[in-house]
Amino acid sequence: MTDDAEDRIDASTTEAPGESPDDADEPDVPVDFGDLSLPQRAFVAAVQNPTRGVVIAGLLAFAFSFYVAFWLVFPRVAAFMSAVGAVLLALVALVYLVSDRLSR
Repeated sequence: MTDDAEDRIDASTTEAPGESPDDADEPDVPVDFGDLSLPQRAFVAAVQNPTRGVVIAGLLAFAFSFYVAFWLVFPRVAAFMSAVGAVLLALVALVYLVSDRLSR
């Protein structure tokens, strides 16, 4: 967004006494992207570019089918790699939680 667009938004959102932007239920009031939850952000991204969303869904479906086929052909190797992936995922979650608590 440019500075001119911000000035227009600021000028157009003049409030009446006792009224705040949080109270406004008008559809013209812009919503900060940072206030959206993760599913809402994914929905907004999919609406803005539906082709990309379809491609990502197709890639995820292909990855899942590859994972299932891997389990059917090499069950021991797939079990080992899944265990390694679970440990790595747990480590990433632990680092995220620790860093989140330390940053407060």
